[in-house]
Amino acid sequence: MNEADFIAALRELPLHRGARDLRDDAGIVGAYVVTTDTLVEGVHFLPDDAAGDVAWKLVAANLSDLAAMGALPEGVLLNYPLTEAGWDRAFVAGLGEVLAAFDCPLIGGDTVSLPADSARVLTVTAIGRDARAPSRTGARAGDALWVTGTIGDAGAGLAIARRAEGPDALLARYRRPRPRLAEGRALGPVVHAMSDVSDGLLIDAQRMAAASGVAVTVDLSQVPISRELRGFAFDRLAAATAGDDYELLFALPEGVAPPVHATRVGSFTRGTGLSLREGARPVRLPARLGYEHAPDPNGLPVASPDL
Repeated sequence: MNEADFIAALRELPLHRGARDLRDDAGIVGAYVVTTDTLVEGVHFLPDDAAGDVAWKLVAANLSDLAAMGALPEGVLLNYPLTEAGWDRAFVAGLGEVLAAFDCPLIGGDTVSLPADSARVLTVTAIGRDARAPSRTGARAGDALWVTGTIGDAGAGLAIARRAEGPDALLARYRRPRPRLAEGRALGPVVHAMSDVSDGLLIDAQRMAAASGVAVTVDLSQVPISRELRGFAFDRLAAATAGDDYELLFALPEGVAPPVHATRVGSFTRGTGLSLREGARPVRLPARLGYEHAPDPNGLPVASPDL
């Protein structure tokens, strides 16, 4: 099963009313928003990534889900596998940095041991409050599709982390993303639908359209690219499928300007599916729209689903 198949199977189970049919970045439990993310060594981060950077990215990925719900961070729970003392201490130091940066205290968690030579598996559950955003399912035919910030920087940063030549600014976007919490708060009351861009602009746009029962068209010529990325060997299609951007993707009624800096990248229409164009020219969909978890060729799971 791939990620989409597995989540579809989970929808057949008894679901909490706040699960929103498992179509959002987080669930609602009473007055709180709850989300969880797992980073797997060799899948979500490189074995030689610094422990402090891994801690930052782990928390930031969860806070990005809260941003997509227009929520404020209340705190996080950490599930952590004890490994090497030096790595563990560096992880705690990085954890302290990211928690302080986003005013998000540690509530608790669990520590475990792993078999020797196992890949690290790190999980954070984030809790938010005062959610303002509607469901991802709310996009309507006639809405415009917008995205904050720039797209593709983290994908280029991953290539740099793998020893490609490139600027430190792109490497930082991969290693230490910054969740758009303030933007999520501002957008929540006015958008029809919102999610974060974690697996890639195209696949996340497709997911929003599918959840909303409409079609979406993305204009590659409008995908916002940073000055640093323009100087790197990375085109807009690669940027739109790279993932790890942690920007906010949202639907607004036609003619309504967002209250934050953002770029219009497409539109929703009646129908189903994703289509691409570059200006007036249609573009064939790539074989890969973004990152989606699936078993490896030997049938072994490589990561847990990102619900």
